[in-house]
Amino acid sequence: MCFNAGKADRIVRVLVGLGLIAYGIIAQNYVVAGIGFIPLLTGAIGFCPFYSIFKMNTGCKTKEPE
Repeated sequence: MCFNAGKADRIVRVLVGLGLIAYGIIAQNYVVAGIGFIPLLTGAIGFCPFYSIFKMNTGCKTKEPE
């Protein structure tokens, strides 16, 4: 299966998501913590719906026709 988020992109997303969740819990700002689940989830599964809308792909490389 081909995902549209690459390895580095996924790592950054997971780290940003965990950071937002930690900050939201520490600051008792649960909206920020909730927003942190979005990059965490997209990084964990390797699929970003916005990438599909804008036809972006940092993951699976497709072969160009010869």
